[in-house]
Amino acid sequence: MQNQQGQTHQNMQTGAIPPQMNHGGHEVFDVHEVLSGTITTLNTYMVLRQYVQDQELMDILDRQYQFIQEEYNISLECFQTGQDPSKRTQSYKMNQGNDFIYGLTPTQPKKPLQSASDITDEYISSCMLGEVKSAASLKAMSALEITNPVVRRVFADSVPNCIEMAYEISIYQNKHHYYQVPQLAQQDMQQILNSFAPAPAQGNNNVKH
Repeated sequence: MQNQQGQTHQNMQTGAIPPQMNHGGHEVFDVHEVLSGTITTLNTYMVLRQYVQDQELMDILDRQYQFIQEEYNISLECFQTGQDPSKRTQSYKMNQGNDFIYGLTPTQPKKPLQSASDITDEYISSCMLGEVKSAASLKAMSALEITNPVVRRVFADSVPNCIEMAYEISIYQNKHHYYQVPQLAQQDMQQILNSFAPAPAQGNNNVKH
């Protein structure tokens, strides 16, 4: 039996493999974990939405929720069919710029919440950031174990989207001093920046076989 790339897949014991069964055992467990994690992310976004106070954060949450849900449906479809999904994967685009404010300013020490009334935009955005950062790592590791070419591509394409969503949240947090970014002393930074040199252009010609 052939898949969408025209390749024939065989099982040594059972013979030809239909497209929907074109998955390795390790792949099935990894994809199951990713899909379960995505549901958790969507549920977390939905639960936290009622506590959001800042409209900008609400806009980010809603846009990301819609995008993650669409990616989930595409991933699920190609996993269950083993073939190209009916809708192409998209690239997530954030609405804001990418300017970070560097340096530290005093803030109140962090501590566990005592009740739901303690939930703030800082806490909500931190939860969102943690979810998409975890998704980026999990999808990248899972893609390395996936044998189905379509599912592999869909997961690989999703990793940059997770990175972009995490970046969007971190910029939002940075603007509100929730996510502060210290810098090294200029002398130390300069030393590290200059601690590497380009590889010589003719390097490959010197490799002996």
